[in-house]
Amino acid sequence: MRKALTLLVILGLAGLTGACAKGRLPGGAPVREEVLNRASDESPEFAVYEVSRAFLPTAAQWPIPEDGKPLSWIGSSRGPSTQIIRPGDRLDIRIWDSSDNSLLTTTTQKETQLDQIKVSSDGTIFMPYVGEITVAGQTPELARTDLQSALEAIVPSAQVQLNLSEGRANSVDLVGGVGNPGSYPMPDRNYTVLSLLAAAGGVKDSLLNPQIRLMRGSALYGTSVTTLLANPGLDTRLQGGDRVFVEEDKRYFLSFGAAGSEALHRFTKEQVSAMDAVSIMGGVNDGKADPQGLLILREYPASAMRPGTRGPRQQRVVFTLNLTSADGLFSARKFQIQPGDLVVATESPINDALTISNIVGNFFGVFSRAGNVLN
Repeated sequence: MRKALTLLVILGLAGLTGACAKGRLPGGAPVREEVLNRASDESPEFAVYEVSRAFLPTAAQWPIPEDGKPLSWIGSSRGPSTQIIRPGDRLDIRIWDSSDNSLLTTTTQKETQLDQIKVSSDGTIFMPYVGEITVAGQTPELARTDLQSALEAIVPSAQVQLNLSEGRANSVDLVGGVGNPGSYPMPDRNYTVLSLLAAAGGVKDSLLNPQIRLMRGSALYGTSVTTLLANPGLDTRLQGGDRVFVEEDKRYFLSFGAAGSEALHRFTKEQVSAMDAVSIMGGVNDGKADPQGLLILREYPASAMRPGTRGPRQQRVVFTLNLTSADGLFSARKFQIQPGDLVVATESPINDALTISNIVGNFFGVFSRAGNVLN
């Protein structure tokens, strides 16, 4: 999948390179000026916004593009410290009886062992001379007391010991991204995600910005491992049947132009600012880049244009950053990159380049094809 996406990006960039040989911008004007001029047309194809301190609060209220919407997560909570017997669990029951005429023991063997008795789907087990006894939903200690009470009618001197082996309903699955994936029994009802990761040998060091995913029934929850470690209140309590997996962060942005590299870049942390993006892509070319013309191209969903919704004027948006001013630099540290964004380091002056409208059109075409591959 990644190879196919990269190929599409390369093909799109190659199309731009081939087209560049066919035209020149009039007078060698910087791309930034062309963007502003094109956006002022009567029917502009995209909107342009300069990222500044005054603009940041406005952008923060806009809808998040579909690819950037984070998964929800479940906060921590406390449960009883004891375990609960559930269908599918297995019980080891040992019965002692010292009476001479016991129904359960002999004169030489004063104890009886009943191993691996499976709790049925209706929550019961079968006991000799007693019949069906309901144990599901009880703690092991309460179930032991009930079993002993039931035996006292036929074996007054009997004493019972009970041990629980957790079944599927009292276990969680850790699928991957750790040292030792597998099925893990829950020792009590306060077993948390971090406890599970510790039992499995921790998260693999090779994963870039590892993300943890929790599947509970038909719902999927997620957060980053870094966020989980930094916030104890997010160490959610697991439930029997939960499935957990750890994966590398799949979010990415693209870089093009007079940048240190023209490539697809994975997110290295939960939030990546425009300045982070410049660093990740290897900076900009000192001899070619226009520090006043760093562009970020983004496409918003149609829902962002609905009446009453705070959002941009157009679905296609170009943000401009000026890295030569203090306000521009500080604002770039606060402006968040969204998954699928394309960061363009423009040249100054632009030679052998397309008009800005063609550049934007080609870039968004690459976005569309890349999105189709990912979907």
